[in-house]
Amino acid sequence: MKGKGEKSLIVGLDIGTSKIVAIVGEYAPGEPVEVIGIGSHHSHGLKRGVVVDIESTVQSIQRAIEEAELMAGCEIRSVYAGISGSHIRCLNSHGIVPIRDKEVTEGDREHVIEAARAVAIPADQERLYSEAQEYVIDGQEGIRHPIGMSGVRLEARVHLVTGAMSAAQNIRKCVSRCGLKVDDLVPQQVASSYAVLTQDERDLGVCLVDIGAGTTDIAIFTQGALRHTASLPIAGDQVTNDIAVALRTPTAHAEEIKVKYACALAQLAHAEETIQVPSVGDRPPRRLARQTLAEVVQPRYEELFSLVQAELRRSGYESLVAAGIVLAGGASKMEGVVELAEEIFHMPVRIGIPQHVTGLADVVSNQIHATGVGLLIYGSRQETRNANGSQRSGAASGLWGKVKNWIAGEF
Repeated sequence: MKGKGEKSLIVGLDIGTSKIVAIVGEYAPGEPVEVIGIGSHHSHGLKRGVVVDIESTVQSIQRAIEEAELMAGCEIRSVYAGISGSHIRCLNSHGIVPIRDKEVTEGDREHVIEAARAVAIPADQERLYSEAQEYVIDGQEGIRHPIGMSGVRLEARVHLVTGAMSAAQNIRKCVSRCGLKVDDLVPQQVASSYAVLTQDERDLGVCLVDIGAGTTDIAIFTQGALRHTASLPIAGDQVTNDIAVALRTPTAHAEEIKVKYACALAQLAHAEETIQVPSVGDRPPRRLARQTLAEVVQPRYEELFSLVQAELRRSGYESLVAAGIVLAGGASKMEGVVELAEEIFHMPVRIGIPQHVTGLADVVSNQIHATGVGLLIYGSRQETRNANGSQRSGAASGLWGKVKNWIAGEF
């Protein structure tokens, strides 16, 4: 989509369990994305990252899109959408091709990645994302940019992320029912990594933990490349549920109490602080110590971080994430979360605030918008790459067209 002037429009649609957010950006190749509009709406049609009610999800997407269109003053036709859920799987694959002209070209690079992607995956799964980790030319390892290098044999190590075909189709169906096209479906942890991680962290080794309402999405990077992705079906909604049960209060009030007063580390809540808790039915509200609330919340976060740590160990990269843990997502926005995570992981932990964008940066500089902003950055890079590719192929076809015309004219 073309925006004002020569800038192009790009839209990120974060389809989350608790909310759906549409973020509109403008970009020109080589420049950071400028955020010009944002719209969000509560989502009731998803459970643990997966669509369970199409009608309800369509309405929420529609509202978020309308709000974003109004703010940005544009018409949205296509989106880069996020996908999450415990159906997400990952594998590291390997491809080998001969180098045709003894020098690696863009074509060779594309061929070797295609060769690495040609692995058998279950019939009910589809490829969502692939990223080259490194290239090897004639046995020489650790090459990041192979184009222009000389050699005979090119190898690529590639990280593939797959997801359930039905889950992906349901998201596409919801978006197309709103009259929009899906440019690409991107795993949410991959999208968030574009917004919150620095290149130094990717090089040193880092684990991104995006804690949403329905899922906790994990992405592990070492030596500048994505090595492992996972999605756990435990997140902020479980915390809300625990509060509702323990304090005997309706879920909507439990969510409000969690956002306003919850603390993930009981020792940070002072004994004299009290909160008002609405009761179920027409019983009068009660006053409780804030520490009581923290004692409900802390065990759930401890369990969550222990599961993340188990996943990190299972991946085999635990000793390689020297830059530590970066937390993103709405459920990381709580007092005491960083301190508790540091106690459990014994690593440096920081909150990942979206960066690398301009415009309404102050509105989106909140870990809640990590996925939405990441989708914009990912989308702008894809569009730039596609434009460069089509210019090249366009030039080639133009030249070939002239040759064909000349031949036709001669005979």
